[in-house]
Amino acid sequence: MPRIPLTIIAACLYLSSWAQPKSDSLLLERLVKRRASPALQHILQYPDTFRYQVIYTQIDRDKHNKPHFTHYYLNVNNDTYFNPASTVKLPIALLALEKLHTLHKKGLDMYTPMLTDSAYKGQVRVDQDNTSANGLPSIAHYIKKVFLVSDNNAYNRLYEFVGMQDIHEKLWAKGYPQVRIVRRFMPLDEEGNRHTNPIRFVTYTGKPVYEQPEAYCSLPFDFSRQEFIGDAYLDRNDSLICSPMDFTRHNNLPLTDLQHMMQTVLFPESVPKSQRFHLKKEDYRFLYHYMSALPRESDYPKYDPREYFDSFTKFFMFKAGHAHIPPYIRVFNKTGWAFGFLTDVAYIVDFKNNIEFMLTGTVYVNRDRILNDDRYEYEEEGYPFFKEIGNIVYQYELLRERAYGPNLKKFLDATY
Repeated sequence: MPRIPLTIIAACLYLSSWAQPKSDSLLLERLVKRRASPALQHILQYPDTFRYQVIYTQIDRDKHNKPHFTHYYLNVNNDTYFNPASTVKLPIALLALEKLHTLHKKGLDMYTPMLTDSAYKGQVRVDQDNTSANGLPSIAHYIKKVFLVSDNNAYNRLYEFVGMQDIHEKLWAKGYPQVRIVRRFMPLDEEGNRHTNPIRFVTYTGKPVYEQPEAYCSLPFDFSRQEFIGDAYLDRNDSLICSPMDFTRHNNLPLTDLQHMMQTVLFPESVPKSQRFHLKKEDYRFLYHYMSALPRESDYPKYDPREYFDSFTKFFMFKAGHAHIPPYIRVFNKTGWAFGFLTDVAYIVDFKNNIEFMLTGTVYVNRDRILNDDRYEYEEEGYPFFKEIGNIVYQYELLRERAYGPNLKKFLDATY
């Protein structure tokens, strides 16, 4: 296999120094434990069982409206594995937009129809999308579906456009050396995931704009750290395997990296240019709109609100039950759920009370310790965990004094 360029290795070693220093974690610990219900107290008493991690990010503005960030941590450890599930869709969406600009092709943008072909076993062809206004797939429409309802097929197509090799070389160079996104959400083996499809972009009349050949990722990955979880699991044939499930070669996205990615896209001026995703003003507005939009606010696709309720992908503050989110609160976020793990990275804004903060967290709920059996305590323990912690921090933020109130116009404008 080819060697990774020394420039990328050097960049990873240097840029990983952005990792956030541990602020006084006692504030978050005291805040949560002092106000926790008995059910939340139970989870907090067993960190090894529930594998929870929480990051609370305070945002304070100066007189020029420049944001300053203070991070508080509860049980955060990048060596404690959690399955990131659909949260990996966040960096893939950002990289897809970034790649469009680096190609410098006339007529190519996020709205250009994108036709996916197949060239390796297990790959699928996509040349239409009946959920879009024009019946055609595009980067923009895939990203909409990723944030509105966490659509897996949309993620798969974005993954194939960016390509496994570029995913890692780009993310490692931005300072995320521990990130590993090596799986699509479809039945492919390790070799199949390394192969990505040929793709064509065309005009609405079918005229070629850009063609991307099939690709293969030859990067070596470090799988030396073994990750086994649970007591048993069901395999693809629904047979019970009486041994822990092996996550060693699964996707990996540490919580601090996830928080930093969200901060980077929401507040790009808060990090060095080398760590930013290279996006344009219209990209940011598009992302802010669909990161915060509710399924019922979409016409294409049109979602049934009985299934895709307001809090379908909004865990903090709202998820437990089919909550209605008040119009003055917007949650810019990305969630993930799989194998008993629930994860959310969120920027929460209350335009009525003029407050803002970030929360990032994960929890594992699996009483029978059997994985892949679709029997997890999401409703009983997982979603209430996020709702309660979110509301504890929200109530604290309502009373927290600030030298300067934030000007949130750019986020308010993006919600319309």
